[in-house]
Amino acid sequence: MRIALIGLGEVGRVLAEDLRTAGEDDLAAWDTAFADPDSRASRNAAALDIAPASSAAEAVQGAALVISAVTAANDLAAAGAAATGLAANAWFLDLNSASPGQKQASAKAVEAAGGRYVEASVMSPIEPKRIAAPMLLGGPHARAFAGVAGALGFSGAAFCSEELGKASATKLCRSVMIKGVEALLTESMLAARAWGVEEPVLRSLSNLLPSDDWEKLATYMISRSLEHGTRRAEEMREAARTVEETGIAPLMAAATAERQAWAAQFGEARDAGSVAAMIDAIRAQLR
Repeated sequence: MRIALIGLGEVGRVLAEDLRTAGEDDLAAWDTAFADPDSRASRNAAALDIAPASSAAEAVQGAALVISAVTAANDLAAAGAAATGLAANAWFLDLNSASPGQKQASAKAVEAAGGRYVEASVMSPIEPKRIAAPMLLGGPHARAFAGVAGALGFSGAAFCSEELGKASATKLCRSVMIKGVEALLTESMLAARAWGVEEPVLRSLSNLLPSDDWEKLATYMISRSLEHGTRRAEEMREAARTVEETGIAPLMAAATAERQAWAAQFGEARDAGSVAAMIDAIRAQLR
């Protein structure tokens, strides 16, 4: 089938590579970053030998499946742009980490254009399982799409609910916890290192939160914030929106978004190695 990718960043490139492995060679792509020939999206298009479309509407023309893999803040805009050229009954798979309310608004735009909207929540980092990463599918067309997904390589995809929003709520409520722990560890270790108590603090965590190696886990989780803080902050703003849509003030999610965004400026520190070395590298930049 003809497949259109809306967004050709890190995730879009993985999808394109794995779809080709599954035998799907008729790929089109559009990304707002195509305007910059030196952007990651433009470089990915060249490496994948995909001719950049001039617009989302052009990319989706004749496509039986459209996959949206943009930043969370652009979820609704991408759906609206693609809807203007969407073929009747085309699948629209929305992979973005947007709030249930945003997904529902995107679904309206797609359904109004005659497409079949499926929300998808990727429940792990895209690597190492790539297109086979665990994924929850939601919406009235989700069960039908689950039958198509396996043949395309989405072997981790599973039906979640016919109600739009439950899959994304599952993902983003989980993010309040996981990204929140990353932010807490970063802040805790910054202070603990200044006092020279990072080792006993990490050892003490296993009293309540069992882990074979808190040093290793903290190193990994803090490094994720340093490497992907900007993207994680955007996801956490959507998590905060998810909490707020229930009538609860998103105090923790909003604070996590701030700490994740702050961590992004110290990306080079992630290569330092241990927790202590990473924290020292961050503190050195703060001086």
